[in-house]
Amino acid sequence: MTADADAMTKFLIIDDHPLFREALHSAVTLAYPDAETLDAASLPEACDILADESGFDLALLDLNIPGVRGMDGLLHLRTHFPRLPVVVVSGHEDPRVVSQVIAYGAAGFIPKSSKKAALADAIQKVINGAVFVPENLAAAGEAQLGAHARAMIDRVSSLTPQQLKVLGMIRDGLLNKQIAYELQVGETTVKAHVSEILRKLGVHSRTQAVIEMSRLDQISDLDPADPFGNAVG
Repeated sequence: MTADADAMTKFLIIDDHPLFREALHSAVTLAYPDAETLDAASLPEACDILADESGFDLALLDLNIPGVRGMDGLLHLRTHFPRLPVVVVSGHEDPRVVSQVIAYGAAGFIPKSSKKAALADAIQKVINGAVFVPENLAAAGEAQLGAHARAMIDRVSSLTPQQLKVLGMIRDGLLNKQIAYELQVGETTVKAHVSEILRKLGVHSRTQAVIEMSRLDQISDLDPADPFGNAVG
């Protein structure tokens, strides 16, 4: 199982559950005994680490971390740190979620219910350049996601980091004036961002944009399976 590497491999685990962070540490160590592994319990903490340190080979991300809606955490990492491979490790094992994760640019999907050896094997495959998806989930996800959802995912993925931030504020119900205040920019700049967001998403109003994003959220808004037998928040 141990992989040969010329340099130390560096991982970032992003998960708010200490027990599962420990499980991922164990899986990483099984595949890469000399790896350097850092933890983050939230998306802001992860972003601070990534901004302060370089050289990460892989991030292991839980979709269901507090303060993150749907695929927003994955989207944030993919747009702000585009060179960083991200594998989603999640209790959401619906094939549509898996297909959505890959469509958003993740390097793989690993179910939280996987045994340690399977986790280690999947991590090793991604480090070696493969996109890992369990065979039993891949084909079903392709069939179930739907053409409209896939097209909208492609459109959302084309947004810049600033546009994604503005879209998030639109979804939170903020007006242009409030968005301008939060971003410390002029309202004209916000209006330009909003117009470009609507154009890229192929919608004609802020309301339509919110509806389309809510539809995507519903795909991943499923009760996740908990590998420890407890309720997952």
